[in-house]
Amino acid sequence: MDKYLIVGLGNVGSEYDLTRHNTGFMVLDAFAKASNISFEDRRYGFVGETSLKGRKVLLLKPSTFMNLSGNAVRYWLNHENIDQSRLLVISDDVALPLGDFRLKSSGSNGGHNGLGHIQQLIGQNYARLRMGIGNDFPRGMQVDWVLGRYSDEELKELQPSIDIAVDIIKSFVLAGIDITMNQYNKLGKRAKKVE
Repeated sequence: MDKYLIVGLGNVGSEYDLTRHNTGFMVLDAFAKASNISFEDRRYGFVGETSLKGRKVLLLKPSTFMNLSGNAVRYWLNHENIDQSRLLVISDDVALPLGDFRLKSSGSNGGHNGLGHIQQLIGQNYARLRMGIGNDFPRGMQVDWVLGRYSDEELKELQPSIDIAVDIIKSFVLAGIDITMNQYNKLGKRAKKVE
């Protein structure tokens, strides 16, 4: 059976709930809710399991804290013997406006600590879905921004993108990264404005 590892990045603990840095967790929670999956506290993270048309899908919310996310990703790839081409990591991104998103098959970490640590341990050849959280913060205040909670209005603006991200996960598993990028990247906010 083909296996896939879908990782949402975030920080564990109620004090981090609904913070911008936990957008990856929020996407996985939405996917789990839609598919009736529950997470179990396992080694290096909270793990949920489902299957899509005969493919096994593991959902992972690392419990390592953001800047050590690579430990959890590497462990579960090895533990489940999952090929790196079947890994998708979902993270927040200050370089994209709130509600925008970009799916890429590989690339740099863009200054994101979680992606940076994953890259140190397994390289940069893995798919990642970057969810825009905006960057409306004064110089030097990035940490406060990413660890700040979304407002109700922001959550409303973000929700359609979270719904699309759930579809992206399914498409990544069933159709692969290239088809999924072609289909979904044009749904990002900026692309809409151009059309």
